[in-house]
Amino acid sequence: MSAIAVRCLGLGKAYGTVAAVRDLDLTVERGQILAVIGPSGCGKTTILRLLAGFERPDRGQVEVGGRAVAGPGVFVPPEQRQVGMVFQNYALFPHLSVADNVAYGLHRTSREARAAQVRHVLQLVGLADQHARLPHELSGGQQQRVALARALAPNPAVILLDEPFSNLDASLRRAMRDEVRATLRTSDATSIFVTHDQEEALFMGDYVAVMHAGRMEQAGTPEDIFHRPATRFVAEFMGNTDFLPGEARADGIHTEVGLFPQRVALPEGARVELAVRADDVTLRRDRGSKALVLARLFQGAQNLYRVRLPSGRLLHSLQPHTLLWPPGTPVQVVADAGHPLACFHDGRRVEPLD
Repeated sequence: MSAIAVRCLGLGKAYGTVAAVRDLDLTVERGQILAVIGPSGCGKTTILRLLAGFERPDRGQVEVGGRAVAGPGVFVPPEQRQVGMVFQNYALFPHLSVADNVAYGLHRTSREARAAQVRHVLQLVGLADQHARLPHELSGGQQQRVALARALAPNPAVILLDEPFSNLDASLRRAMRDEVRATLRTSDATSIFVTHDQEEALFMGDYVAVMHAGRMEQAGTPEDIFHRPATRFVAEFMGNTDFLPGEARADGIHTEVGLFPQRVALPEGARVELAVRADDVTLRRDRGSKALVLARLFQGAQNLYRVRLPSGRLLHSLQPHTLLWPPGTPVQVVADAGHPLACFHDGRRVEPLD
């Protein structure tokens, strides 16, 4: 069996004049969880629909389990693709029991094998004792687990999850993502998970693909995406990021808050931007400074300070909850990242020399 569960080569899809997916190359290995993230309209749900067979690509090829399912002269219908789908609204049949919902895709197996598989996947998602109930008798989280069990039951080559937690409240959403990730791991399922939530993508994905305007901006491990964004867009979308203009010089990058001692392979005087997150800088009270605290946002264990620099640019800094400064307090902004910051020239990342 192929080690590659899903492969897309040069995949493209347009709706009228709008290109939803452009020249997508994507590979997902067996057993991996890929999180696809991006703003509304970036093409992430269209990718799922192309993989599932709900849409035909305009160009390119889709392979599932080593078999071409869409491409020039090829189009395998959804029910023959070995693809499971967990929809945003769960799409459970209201008149069928939990067990019958899960068994829906197992009609080609014997009654005994079907019953055994239903028991197995319901046990896997912790709903073995709910098999006779109807969907409306379950909580939102339980309905979501039924939808996952139904997708797992036919042992598909890949499971597609389209923002499955969007209908849940915040606390249940956090609990469910823990449960779903554990279930996918236990079942060794290959999964492609679509979300617009940055924290969710970094938590769920072994790999993360960031989409923008139909194109894949970057794909990599969660750590790569967060700490080494390839473009300014990725840095901005995958974290609450401020951008600080600077000038590349021999000793580092000079900015209005001081020198960042990281050298880059650019000509002397080249204009760059540093991606500065709230934990990359600290603050010191300084009566002579022209940088001022604009607001303090209480976040429990920490305070998030919004600071206006002399240029008018805003930076944010996380500080202990015990540090209480009112708006108007003059402060000095001090670089305290402990690592080189992502540096961008013309919107693309520039690697540090050191």
